[in-house]
Amino acid sequence: MNGSDLTAEILRNALCVAAEEAGIVVVRSAYSTFIVEGADAAAAILDVRGRLIAHSLSTALIQCASLRSALPFVLKAYPAETMAPGDVFVLNDVYQGGIHANDLLVFRPVFVDGAPAYFTGTLIHVADLSGLSAGGMASDATDVFLEGLQLPPVRIATAGGLVDDLVRVLAANSRTPDKLVGDLRALIAGANVAARRLEEIVAAHTPDGLARGIDAYLRHTERRMREGLAALPAGTSRGEYRLDDGHRVRVAVTCDGSGGVVVDFDGTDAQVPLPVNSGFSQTHGGVMYAVRCFVDPSLPMNEGCFAPVDVRMPRGTLVHCTSPFPGGGRFGAVAAAEEAIFAALTDAAGYGGVAASGILQAFSLSGARRPWLHMSFDLGGAGARRDHDGADATGALFGGGRTIIPQVEPIEARLPVRVEEVSLIPGSGGAGRTRGGLGTRTVIRMLEDARVDTRGDRLLRPPPGAAGGGPGRAGGYYRERADGTREALATKATRQPLAAGEALVVETSGGGGHGDPAERPPEAAARDRADGRTL
Repeated sequence: MNGSDLTAEILRNALCVAAEEAGIVVVRSAYSTFIVEGADAAAAILDVRGRLIAHSLSTALIQCASLRSALPFVLKAYPAETMAPGDVFVLNDVYQGGIHANDLLVFRPVFVDGAPAYFTGTLIHVADLSGLSAGGMASDATDVFLEGLQLPPVRIATAGGLVDDLVRVLAANSRTPDKLVGDLRALIAGANVAARRLEEIVAAHTPDGLARGIDAYLRHTERRMREGLAALPAGTSRGEYRLDDGHRVRVAVTCDGSGGVVVDFDGTDAQVPLPVNSGFSQTHGGVMYAVRCFVDPSLPMNEGCFAPVDVRMPRGTLVHCTSPFPGGGRFGAVAAAEEAIFAALTDAAGYGGVAASGILQAFSLSGARRPWLHMSFDLGGAGARRDHDGADATGALFGGGRTIIPQVEPIEARLPVRVEEVSLIPGSGGAGRTRGGLGTRTVIRMLEDARVDTRGDRLLRPPPGAAGGGPGRAGGYYRERADGTREALATKATRQPLAAGEALVVETSGGGGHGDPAERPPEAAARDRADGRTL
């Protein structure tokens, strides 16, 4: 490594640390249980050209993609030359790079020589921001307005402090206004901390030195990304995946043999008036997750990874919804896009495909008689590959990041519930020469009357196997009565009553198996029996 490369690497790590500190500040300052206990916060540094420069360790790929996609819309609404030091902007509009109503994206410009040169960004799922169901889980929303309050890019703070009029509007549209405002302040605090750290880096390395270092390490990442992609077979391969409701995501992946890739979703089904569509930023994040599975996993995630991948998402489809179609339930479509890419590239590489995974199963619990809210999700088993069993309780995490499941004790301490079981489901992984990962079972008992909202997929159509492997066991949502009897809830249910003494049971789908089950090595089958992974 020469001197310039070393300097670039030092700068890259310094910027990542600044983003990491911002994420920590958001988590420690937030009011929502899911944020505080699940550490579900994203933080990133971008430049005025909209390039992703660095992000925190807790930032999933879809969050990177959303922050990167939304910043140009902020700059379109508020040109850089009109911004002032201390300005902070917020948005959640799914059609302008956002995710859905409850995910707030905050940006603060960082000035260099009197003009904005960089932006710090933070993102979390806030407690509640209107909509049909608490926590933004409106599984029966037929348009975006039923999902919650829509925010185009707006100025939320200046050097003088919060824009109080706007904060009052936001608070008036939340079932838990104190938590919402607390979460918003946490987002701004994180962006401010990252901005101060970035200013210190500029002062230490000079504006030109920082700019040269950033360009150097982005070029280095792009070069390595292209080298990895160049190893994929040249040509066009195709894949598709069907959601529970039967709608299909189709993709054609074209590799040029020299490190460029085109991912084209032409032929994907049209958007529908249900919250199963995805905004373009979320689909883009899913594409990057899937493509990165075929390159060196140690590659840092920055603009250099995005540059070689041309993503084409036809407007008005499941993968690029347009107004007024809802986009809050995007993870089914995003995960379908990932599976379609996996199928295309593994077939092209002669792997015989890869089995599908059980994915994120979201749910929310809220008070029926007083305001309280618990937002969470569980993950299914990962699909098996040709040479590996699927991972348990991991699934194709559509965010392309880490698991963010809160611990039991803080949930019970903060909320009127008792978590009675969190376990793997034996036998839930699909059979095969390599076995699918196991799904999970979670049982949450209500200590007072509540309501539940559910949003899942791959429950009516369980994750299929590949190359002769069997499907995973389908999961589901259930109401367990006080006497132990159980009844199924809809996979996309809203505002269902749960009386005190009743329990919500969440079972996630197992991953599909790969290859002929008769060819599974005897020692692997014996290990499964000894570990309790099979019935």
